[in-house]
Amino acid sequence: MGLCHGKPIEPPKNLSENPIIPIDNEAELSSHTGKTPKFPFYSPSPLPSGFKNSPASNSSVTSTPLRFLKRPFPPPSPAKHIRALLARRHGSIKPNEATIPEGSECDIGLDKNFGYSKNFLSHYELGEEVGRGHFGYTSAAKGKKGSLKGHDVAVKVIPKSKMTTAIAIEDVRREVKILRALTGHRNLVQFYDAYEDEENVYIVMELCKGGELLDRILARGGKYSEEDAKAVMVQLLSVTSYCHLQGVVHRDLKPENFLFVSKDENSPLKAIDFGLSDYVKPDERLNDIVGSAYYVAPEVLHRSYGTEADMWSIGVIAYILLCGSRPFWARTESGIFRAILKTDPNFEEAPWPSLSSDAVDFVKRLLNKDYRKRLTAAQALSHPWLAGYHDVKIPLDMIVYKLAKAYVYSSSLRKAALRALAKTLTIQQLAYLRDQFTLLGPSKSGLVALPNFKMAVMKNSTDAMKDSRVLDFVNTVSSLQYRKLDFEEFCAAAISVHQLEGMESWEQHARRGYEFFEKEGNRPIMIEELASELGLSPSVPVHVVLQDWIRHSDGKLSFLGFVRLLHGVSSRTFQKA
Repeated sequence: MGLCHGKPIEPPKNLSENPIIPIDNEAELSSHTGKTPKFPFYSPSPLPSGFKNSPASNSSVTSTPLRFLKRPFPPPSPAKHIRALLARRHGSIKPNEATIPEGSECDIGLDKNFGYSKNFLSHYELGEEVGRGHFGYTSAAKGKKGSLKGHDVAVKVIPKSKMTTAIAIEDVRREVKILRALTGHRNLVQFYDAYEDEENVYIVMELCKGGELLDRILARGGKYSEEDAKAVMVQLLSVTSYCHLQGVVHRDLKPENFLFVSKDENSPLKAIDFGLSDYVKPDERLNDIVGSAYYVAPEVLHRSYGTEADMWSIGVIAYILLCGSRPFWARTESGIFRAILKTDPNFEEAPWPSLSSDAVDFVKRLLNKDYRKRLTAAQALSHPWLAGYHDVKIPLDMIVYKLAKAYVYSSSLRKAALRALAKTLTIQQLAYLRDQFTLLGPSKSGLVALPNFKMAVMKNSTDAMKDSRVLDFVNTVSSLQYRKLDFEEFCAAAISVHQLEGMESWEQHARRGYEFFEKEGNRPIMIEELASELGLSPSVPVHVVLQDWIRHSDGKLSFLGFVRLLHGVSSRTFQKA
């Protein structure tokens, strides 16, 4: 549910023209058995009207345009069949007998006291409803007293009667915590306060009167020019990188969840609706399936994902902005999921051939199905398509911390291979690493110690970072015993082999890196020594699995062995094999 300031949502007049077909069991965007399960009322789009008690039985949600923009197409619900879900949660109920709980049917003993202020109606006067979701609605309001007296605000009203499980209560509590912690970024909706009474929770926020990004896309005939698309993407990436650094993954990024502050053409955009957001530690994976069907990342459907899932969603938005159609489309959810998992976006049809190669590369590197090869938000801001756009500031990137930690734990042989590969980086690639190195606060002698990693992140820390346990991860990195890094070694430590592998120039990087390695680091090496470097256990048949790693002519590491070494092959890999 967004804080949209627009017309109330109306059901489609012709359901046969815009069919909403229930999903089958092949691919369902609602199975919630992960770290933070979601209650089905969070579904941001409608279930079929045939479901008697569905919260969407009398509504539809405008979504992104159809291919060629023939007509708006309401996305199917990303919620699994509610009956089956409830059956699992209340094991005594058979799947075909489960019903949606009404009123206090399932909330006996639940504590619905959030500890928020109790005097909402004395501070604000509610106005017209401006948006409705499955778990509540949003209204305009005006401050009656206090610092916001006379000011227009948006109020998200969440009925406590809808909070029928402890999970639902925790979801609301987490949404408020995230908004309270992250507020202040220029592209994130301003949070003011939270209130409650016996019936509702009230989340008071900034009122954005400019409408949804989706509305602007449609008003422009379905697509943006490259320059105008850049202005949008910089704002989306800026707020996304801010959230990711704090350990918050939004999980429902789409044009409907970005609002313009005003009707002005150059109005800033604000991210809204953190109802599906969650905390995630840099070395942790989430496994509950949530989001909106057209924007969900492949790894979400595979139940193992992190902040990279948001970057896929931004890639979908970028695709829509530049060409006016969805990269993955079908009339059923299972069809959408199959397309996301198995098909590639079309970059052959107009207007893609007429767009810049940088624009195409930008979108392709976000829509890579392998999340390890996908750009981070900070890296996307450094991409040649956006680099230098209106003095874009590159934020601190948590992937540098993850890669540096892996580098420190690597064998000396792998470190040598990474140093050789780092020498192949282009000026543009080095510019991103230089920005990250500078943000870590190098000494006058141009060196960075691992404790610098903690000092740098503390400058950007919010309360969200504590809840996401990002600081715990940063502490493990900064406490490692390792020498100070100059910029050259930092590049080796912070280089992502997987991301380079996802580029068309990967073969050139690998070959040139191997040439440097041949000159400076390659030497005769016994298979037993290599096995020791890789930490292989005695049970691994090293002469069998490592024979193609070493050239028989001189006993040095082969090109294949070099590439495998770059990827950090471990004993666990061999044991699985």
